[in-house]
Amino acid sequence: MTPFHVAVQVRDIEEARAFYRDVIGCTEGRSAATWVDFNLYGHQFVCHLNPDLGRDGRIASQYSPVDGHGVPVPHCGVVLEMDEWERLAERLRRQGVRFVIEPYVRFKGEPGEQATLFLLDPTGNALEFKSFKDIAGQLFAA
Repeated sequence: MTPFHVAVQVRDIEEARAFYRDVIGCTEGRSAATWVDFNLYGHQFVCHLNPDLGRDGRIASQYSPVDGHGVPVPHCGVVLEMDEWERLAERLRRQGVRFVIEPYVRFKGEPGEQATLFLLDPTGNALEFKSFKDIAGQLFAA
């Protein structure tokens, strides 16, 4: 697998560090005063400071209906093995994270059955973490 690279804007670098390192569990890579790299399950996730957001600035998501839930758009995330997804879900619960969509299994018994959860970082960037019951042939199930 080739890692993906994604960059998001944040309102405060130290706040982003605390969230991605302490809440999500990412390790930090290179950084400067206005950006920081994180290892997000083997992928390069970069937070860039946007000073125009200000301390109270939050990015607003739109919500799209999927399986009876409002899925925040845009969002990004990682597909994990089920045991890793379960560990993350438990870690987030222990951290007291407020979920946009609580951890659950959607499309149960259908192609593409998956465990999923959604949350927002302190700036409002939407993140999804999911795991497929059987990833072979289900990642892009019709």
